[in-house]
Amino acid sequence: MSQEKQDKIQEDSQQKLNHDESLEPVSPYTIMAKLFAHLSKAVVDRFGEEGKDAIREGVRTFGEERGRDIARRAAAAGQPNDIHSYLPNYDMGRSDLFEYETEYHPVEIEQNFTRCAFGDQWKKDGMEEYGILYCEMIDPAIARGYNPNFEVVHDKYLLKDGNCHFRFQMKPSEKEPGGEENGDQ
Repeated sequence: MSQEKQDKIQEDSQQKLNHDESLEPVSPYTIMAKLFAHLSKAVVDRFGEEGKDAIREGVRTFGEERGRDIARRAAAAGQPNDIHSYLPNYDMGRSDLFEYETEYHPVEIEQNFTRCAFGDQWKKDGMEEYGILYCEMIDPAIARGYNPNFEVVHDKYLLKDGNCHFRFQMKPSEKEPGGEENGDQ
């Protein structure tokens, strides 16, 4: 087959793909959101509330592990384990599949997400019931893994409220009055 004919076939195939979004390659976020939802649904269908609890526990331990990895990344870069080193050392890159604003305040970081690849996929697939099991657990668990005094107030969820709103706060530890060691000066 000539190169010209191969190019024409490839061009025709690409045009067909552009007309049917379901045939296009998807992002790793889409794949992971679908995987999580289907695994969660199978567990919940079989085990009910105990299954939901098991999924939440799995997300919690996964999140805490991610947080410990973020802390190690910050330490390797010579940065303190404080509120200011958290997002710069975060383990997951952002793409245009996420839309958010970040505001830094004296004792907290506030984030508002209006688009999330995971939440958008769960909504598209009608899997909000399973996606929320992830959303409710993951960020507080990551923060705890990063630093036991790091807390997240997650008061709005994309799957319920149309946006995710987070307030990350470093609480002073009992060993460190005033929290100077944690960057809360």
